[in-house]
Amino acid sequence: MMEIKTMNQIFSKIVILILILIVVISGCDDTLNESNIDAVVIPDKNVSYSQYIQPVLTIKCSTSGCHDDESRAGNYSVTSWSNVVTPGIVNPGDIETSILVWRIEGMGVEIMPPIGALLSKPLNTNQVNGIKTWIKEGAKSN
Repeated sequence: MMEIKTMNQIFSKIVILILILIVVISGCDDTLNESNIDAVVIPDKNVSYSQYIQPVLTIKCSTSGCHDDESRAGNYSVTSWSNVVTPGIVNPGDIETSILVWRIEGMGVEIMPPIGALLSKPLNTNQVNGIKTWIKEGAKSN
């Protein structure tokens, strides 16, 4: 009888441990989304497109009705590096003539994403500067 009680206690502890592990693992979601993209800090140099720029563009700009592959607002999609680096929109090494910079800074045009957009907030200063640095560094697919 004592052995059954001990086995039940061990089984109960194992079940509790498994439940704790499930809770801990499920809480470790590192997916970037609108609520946590602003916490990502883009460095001042050696800006990686895949690590920093694409996630920002995907979350802030590539939403349905905007610059996704289906909607292509302004005939422009930001779903891949090759789409983003459209000549004229992004001129590698030159932020002064890159329309993307004009749009994200609101230089003589409506700022993108629009203030008050239902699905996104405007880019923060670090994101704008990060995109500009990436373009200055050659807009590489890195």
